[in-house]
Amino acid sequence: MLEELILILSILFIGSFIQGASGFGFGLFSMGFLPLFLTLKDSTLLVLALTVVISLTILFRFFKLINWRNITIILIGALTGRVCSFYFLNTYGDMDWVKKILGFILIAMVIYLLTTKEKTTSSPLYKKVPFTVFIGLIGGFIGGVFAVGGPFFTFYFLMRYKEKNEYNANLQASFIITNGFTLTLHGINGDYNPSFWFYLLPSLFVILIGTKLGLRWFEHLPRTLIKKVVCIIILISGVLLLINT
Repeated sequence: MLEELILILSILFIGSFIQGASGFGFGLFSMGFLPLFLTLKDSTLLVLALTVVISLTILFRFFKLINWRNITIILIGALTGRVCSFYFLNTYGDMDWVKKILGFILIAMVIYLLTTKEKTTSSPLYKKVPFTVFIGLIGGFIGGVFAVGGPFFTFYFLMRYKEKNEYNANLQASFIITNGFTLTLHGINGDYNPSFWFYLLPSLFVILIGTKLGLRWFEHLPRTLIKKVVCIIILISGVLLLINT
């Protein structure tokens, strides 16, 4: 049990450092490995809870830049997706075949990250309500089941905001609201077992250190290098999930 705890804390520390240093990757990295030790459901709930803490840590710097009016529409779709994911996770969350789906999704995410240039686009798609709701719905569902819905919201907010701090503020606010909503649903349903609290409490300490160290290195580490390393690790973890489940 102690060795497993150390491994899980190490995974979460690296994931939080990556998130702080590059602005993305905690859920993708952590969910690539946690399901090898925990059930998908426990892994997802743990990552969602910790993501809220990490997002709050980052958002503390940019809270005044949140545009509540702009994020309302995507949140309508996202929260709807989270309701659907709640029922899916409770029904299928302990089944190994769902972990294989996660493996495929992780590999697909790597392909997306490696083939998509990180630049703000002037595409008018974000102005269309059906498109915004659709992005929120898909990102909300995948985020609620696998805790890796971040790239969908990243894609949307990169289109909407040119200034990186404004983009980051609204992205983190969306994570906090959607993850908090999902965690509340599972709390009402009584889905938190003793092992969740056993891993959550020491994890909070670990991710706060990892996030702060990552933020400190934010200006020094090349984003492109971090992105490539993270993608390679996620790719390997996705393959492991396909092989070992």
